[in-house]
Amino acid sequence: MTTPDHVDVLIIGAGLSGIGAAAHLARDLPGTSYALLERRDASGGTWDLFRYPGVRSDSDMHTLGYRFRPWRGDTALADGASILDYLRATAREFGVDRHIHYGHHVTSAAWDSTTARWTVTSDVDGETLRTTADFLWSCSGYYDYDEGYAPRFEGQERFGGRIVHPQHWPEDLDYAGKRVVVIGSGATAVTLVPAMAAAGAGHVTMLQRSPTYVIPVAGKDGLKRRLTSLVGERASYTVTRWKNIGLQAALYQLSRRRPHLVRRVVRKANVALLPPGYAVDTHFKPTYDPWDQRMCLVPDGDLFEAIRQGRAEVVTDHIRTFTETGLELASGQHLEADVVVTATGLNLQVFGGAELVVDGETVKPHETMAYRAMMLSGVPNFAFTIGYTNASWTLKADLVAEYVVRLLTRMRSAGKRSVVPVRDESVDEVPLMDLDSGYVLRLAHTLPSQGSVEPWALRQNYLYDARALRRAKLEDGVLRWS
Repeated sequence: MTTPDHVDVLIIGAGLSGIGAAAHLARDLPGTSYALLERRDASGGTWDLFRYPGVRSDSDMHTLGYRFRPWRGDTALADGASILDYLRATAREFGVDRHIHYGHHVTSAAWDSTTARWTVTSDVDGETLRTTADFLWSCSGYYDYDEGYAPRFEGQERFGGRIVHPQHWPEDLDYAGKRVVVIGSGATAVTLVPAMAAAGAGHVTMLQRSPTYVIPVAGKDGLKRRLTSLVGERASYTVTRWKNIGLQAALYQLSRRRPHLVRRVVRKANVALLPPGYAVDTHFKPTYDPWDQRMCLVPDGDLFEAIRQGRAEVVTDHIRTFTETGLELASGQHLEADVVVTATGLNLQVFGGAELVVDGETVKPHETMAYRAMMLSGVPNFAFTIGYTNASWTLKADLVAEYVVRLLTRMRSAGKRSVVPVRDESVDEVPLMDLDSGYVLRLAHTLPSQGSVEPWALRQNYLYDARALRRAKLEDGVLRWS
């Protein structure tokens, strides 16, 4: 498929955000020409890239699914393959798949005010390709697809087994009957441990420096199942979606206002699922408050079940050095291992690593302020999609798409060719992402800020944001049209 020379809207990325953005354009702005430039050879983004055992959503599917296309069935936390099928089916249904151009590594995008156009440069099989667009939309997420975060450990070169990172899971890895150590305590680690234990690993150890909040949730949504039999798929999806939005918001707000209460509730749930006398406070009592970092959901308590059955264990300690046969810990304990999985996190990357240039001046993202957490001060005709950190990614992605459609509709009806947020220097800066997670803290200095007041500030609250963004006036004195 030939890449067009020019389109009205150019979308970077064909994952969850990009497919959703394009579907909104196809639904709500018919006649708009658009294209998606995808670096990889397949659509789906995260859900095509990650192939590690048990890969699944860490948000319920009735909010991770698109607002405009119901997630069918009652599965709450779906496996990666099912999510990928859902994304690609959405792309086919709205004709988005016919607009995706694969193998396009976008390296730079330059805005020219005289022509009111972006010129986007891509590397395609070693050749340079340029595409122009009236509007540029970055839907590449916020992490580096090339490399996950993999700190170097003392002595790892002498380890006689195999070390793998979940972001690039080797197809030939045979861990049947073997001793596996998973380093980490986040969503990936708590997914891998029970999945590898169930798939035949001899024994799996989750080695963590410090505990994470782990919450058991039902693997199936009983309300969704009952409602579907009564009112059908679409209506039951809408009700279940709003129910889960409300529960997410309530848990987050309660965590911020009464963290000690949430700590007690989570601990009680953990104790009920772990063996009698288990050292809960050693392995499942974080030092930080709930939602200072993202909480981990485990369907039907599968991690706790693996521990109860003796197929998995949790060790809380620091690594002193790798040895030929495993890992020596700061406490002096030695963990024997045949396979070590470094579930140590992600690397952040802004706008897929592409350089933005406006009228010859390189944009430094950390020197800009994000308007409504979706546009950049001083950067015309540009939007980006970054989902919520405390709720499902797609909730925010859908809101961004709706807002961009409003912008484009306004530009078309008013005969405007560009729109840019103009920064108010009196507005105080606030971090764009409000998590203390390592992957955020490592590269927080590279991210745009947001502001302390609206419209530069956006709350991490879908219920508030949905109302505010849908009702927000486009003529707000901050957006400049020309």
